[in-house]
Amino acid sequence: MDFGRGTEPGADPGAEPGARPGTEPGADPGATSQTVADDGRVELRPGAYPEHSRFANDDLKPIPLSERHWSTYNFAALWVGMAHNIPSWTLASGLVALGMDWRQAVFTIAAANVIVLLPMLLTGHAGPKYGIPFPVLARASFGLRGANLPALIRAAVACGWFGIQTWIGGQGIYVLLDKVFDGAWSDESQIGGYPWPLWLCFVLFWALQLAIIYRGMEALRRFENWAAPFVLVGAVVLLVWISDKAGGLGPLLDQPSTLGWGADFWPVFFPALMGMIGFWSTLSLNIPDFTRFGKGQRAQVWGQTLGLPTTMTAFALLSVLVTSGSQAVYGEPIWEPVDLAAKADNVFGLLYALVTVLVATVSVNIAANVVSPAYDLANLAPKFINFRTGALITGVVGVVIFPWKLIETPELYIFVWLGVVGGLLGTVAGILIADYWVVRRTALDLADLYRPEGRYWYTGGWNLRAVAAFAVGGVLAVGGSHSAPGKGPFPEDGLIPLLKPLADYGWAIGLASALVVYVALMKAGGRESSGGHRRAS
Repeated sequence: MDFGRGTEPGADPGAEPGARPGTEPGADPGATSQTVADDGRVELRPGAYPEHSRFANDDLKPIPLSERHWSTYNFAALWVGMAHNIPSWTLASGLVALGMDWRQAVFTIAAANVIVLLPMLLTGHAGPKYGIPFPVLARASFGLRGANLPALIRAAVACGWFGIQTWIGGQGIYVLLDKVFDGAWSDESQIGGYPWPLWLCFVLFWALQLAIIYRGMEALRRFENWAAPFVLVGAVVLLVWISDKAGGLGPLLDQPSTLGWGADFWPVFFPALMGMIGFWSTLSLNIPDFTRFGKGQRAQVWGQTLGLPTTMTAFALLSVLVTSGSQAVYGEPIWEPVDLAAKADNVFGLLYALVTVLVATVSVNIAANVVSPAYDLANLAPKFINFRTGALITGVVGVVIFPWKLIETPELYIFVWLGVVGGLLGTVAGILIADYWVVRRTALDLADLYRPEGRYWYTGGWNLRAVAAFAVGGVLAVGGSHSAPGKGPFPEDGLIPLLKPLADYGWAIGLASALVVYVALMKAGGRESSGGHRRAS
């Protein structure tokens, strides 16, 4: 029996392999059902979408060319809005807490975002070309049913991030309103170790985000367009304010690294680099959820290139400068922007900071952590779960995972949460890139992505080669995960001691190994790069 594919339901068992029109290398594999515009973008012919397939619904169907109109500015604004948030601000503080100086911290963050930009652009290519979201793209490599594996992993990660961001945003609202009310809230009775007004802020903030995303992707685009410059102005205002109070920036910029640039630095740098990559490795998978609305490849490439690495690096530098000023003014570095804003001595300043925190956190949380699982969960049961239902499920799961526990220490946050997540998602990214760019040379049959009798059905809806590549890459990426005594959940010698040396490079190991294994298995199985049919043997 062929390892990756059996005979498709309804197929002619005597047909020659690859006997479908358009399956020769370089040809359009869906030539009979789809059209190609002059700029290379593809859409289905009228009536070609299998509306009644159990793998299809209105939220997963390809976006028509007439509705793909996001511009370079829209994508750049999306990234500016997502990058300007409280966890991004505190990334540098986490690295400084691990012993880096500000130069090393900013360098680490800049390097990570330049590296993660490449898979972001590679997976994002399928969006404007075919108008499909991430879970549908994953069907080409994992199979129509198998795509639920990477989709649910991505959804679980997004739910975790949604909870973390919502908790942080709720904390920000609580701190600033507590200051407005002269500290009255901090004396209130506690529930689960926190004052009840904090829980109220958390719940209200949770509901606000779901109300916005419930209005759909166009509402998100409009929100991001004005949120991005608003948050940027807010961050600059914070820098101007603290610089004015400090009479210039303080001594933090002169603080030396406790690691130096030698043997003590690199063992911290590489796992930290993988952790910083893990921060946006989630989006490197599901970026087609956004680029599917793009008016062309130029818009998504330039928009992401201008928006991601530049914004994250500038924001990290901004956070260092502001924290430096806080040390000069208050005698100690204040890395949390909410705690610093709470020191404003007038109600207007506090309210402005409150609105900025609200906009910044909503901007990233909805775009990065609700859109993806909404599509992913819709992919799980298209006839029962739509985009809006998936968003509501995301909101519920994001609360029940206890997100306040995931960010208790820098070690747990950077090495455990970001590191392990990055390793697994890097593995999926390697398979997606290998399938779309190496095996299929960017040629997909849109209609077959939605029907079980098509070329992406493999063996009962699963491409076992993709599952095998994911297993190999995942074990290599996270099998050596380890924690210092008392600093995390893993054994000191690693889950698999032999793989411990690889753990510091989890994202890169996962991506590279899964990519190589997947290509090797697909070629060994005799599957043509164009994605043509094979008979069972």
